[in-house]
Amino acid sequence: MIVAIAIVLSVLTLVGAFMTIHSKKLSIAVISSGLVSLTASILFLLLAAPDVALTEASIGSGLTTIIFFYALNKIRQNHD
Repeated sequence: MIVAIAIVLSVLTLVGAFMTIHSKKLSIAVISSGLVSLTASILFLLLAAPDVALTEASIGSGLTTIIFFYALNKIRQNHD
């Protein structure tokens, strides 16, 4: 059962990475990047590394996504 979940999460990670690279809109690319980090943190949790999973979820998925959106907002404000 855990192997099936790991395979599904791995495929979801690859799809998210593909969407991040090939997206035309920056906001979709940032959300896809957060999705990759979130699925990676769940995979770390399945691999019995809760400390790494917690760090990846908080920094990789949460804080990085917020910083990217903040930077995009600042760029759009300065551009207009």
